[in-house]
Amino acid sequence: MSDSVLFRNGTVLTMDDRHTVLPDADVLVVGERIAEVGAGLAAPEGATVIDASGGILMPGMIDTHRHMWQTAMRGYGADWTLTQYFVWYYLESGKLFRPEDIHAGNLLAAIEAIDAGVTTTVDWSHGLQTPQHADAAVDALQAVPGRFVLAYGNIQQGPWEWSASPEFRDFVSRRITPGDDMLGFQMAFDVTGDPAFPERAAFEVARELGVGVTTHAGVWGATNDDGIRLMHENGFMTPQTVYVHSATLNHDSYHRIAATGGSVSVATESEQSAGQGYPPTWILRDHDIPVSLSMDTSVWWSGDLFSAMRTTLGADRSREHMEAHGRGETVTQLHLRAEQVVDWATRGGSRALGLDGVVGSLEPGKKADVVLLKNDDSPVMFPILHPYGHVAFQAQRGDVDTVLVNGRIVKRDHKLVGVDLAAARAQVGRTIEYLRGEMGEEAWARGMNPEIPETKVQDNPYTYTEWDAGSAQWKH
Repeated sequence: MSDSVLFRNGTVLTMDDRHTVLPDADVLVVGERIAEVGAGLAAPEGATVIDASGGILMPGMIDTHRHMWQTAMRGYGADWTLTQYFVWYYLESGKLFRPEDIHAGNLLAAIEAIDAGVTTTVDWSHGLQTPQHADAAVDALQAVPGRFVLAYGNIQQGPWEWSASPEFRDFVSRRITPGDDMLGFQMAFDVTGDPAFPERAAFEVARELGVGVTTHAGVWGATNDDGIRLMHENGFMTPQTVYVHSATLNHDSYHRIAATGGSVSVATESEQSAGQGYPPTWILRDHDIPVSLSMDTSVWWSGDLFSAMRTTLGADRSREHMEAHGRGETVTQLHLRAEQVVDWATRGGSRALGLDGVVGSLEPGKKADVVLLKNDDSPVMFPILHPYGHVAFQAQRGDVDTVLVNGRIVKRDHKLVGVDLAAARAQVGRTIEYLRGEMGEEAWARGMNPEIPETKVQDNPYTYTEWDAGSAQWKH
């Protein structure tokens, strides 16, 4: 494989500070980095030249919150509420997962991410019951040529317990290299709002290690404003903190997040379906809080950020219209634009993760995480009139033609490169067989098919059964 890659004649969404769009332009990659962006670039000797005409070149997308270990259960919880998710993973069957099951889920999720043009993924890994589980998670991530951040968590213990263990410290010293932009590290835990603030100990560990905390905040029935207040009053809200969902907070909590420089990871598909609260982009704009996007978990939803962008635009605009209708008004100009959600899917993630000097835009000197959207066999990929709108509303994962991560081609001509999908399929198959066997068929089926509440159909006053010719009226 050549050390240089030249994309020719694409529509380039640089996602630089000015959001510069370059029609019929080239992107030159040399080694791990972007060397030049512009028109008519010269190809170095031996360069791999990729025809990007009729396509869109954009930075690799960045997902700031994905429970990768759950991907082996793809689609199992399609009809769950958040309560059913908590019961299944936290209280019942989540504790069945062995290290090899964590590996299977992470491996499939990592492959799925790069296939969809998501070049950086935060593995919100709260199934790490033992150091062996954590090693398995990292082994899977490092087996796939993507960029990842391990967000270490354990839902079977309090964060003040697992973060204080010698085994956790040993894992960090063995597997995590500070400054490694291919495998970053966060601590992942939630703050319940207990006045005793037991999570303090875990925050102190994060501070000592110099790593950020990612936390599910503002989740209906689970985490609330008390947690935000405790974090703030004790000095643990920092620009490194990523608040996931943040859908049911009050204005005081949003002010605290904004004042301390944190950001929110919005997972619109999740918030719309599971019940964390209404997707909060509308109120985050009011408080000028930075946003990144995430897909949460494939146990329910799609594993790509095209769906995240599309549903985020839809949810935000739907609320804007509904609130206007409630006032008897009509929205004639929309606040949230397609350009903004494409930014959230790229630069929003790089800023949240402290990687904005490394990835997130197509600029000379940055690491070469590049995605080419092109599909000559699809009627959806032409004409490209509004490039941001095309990415957000028209393109799909099947239109991802080429993906580079750190300058390496990991997908070309719609096919993954250097990925053993058959091995991943076999691992996932073994995990499913094991879980079904441990749970039993009845429990397995019951978990996938929760009860449907009774629906009462309203009496309809316009339902008639007989026409009276004499009175020329319908009669009940």
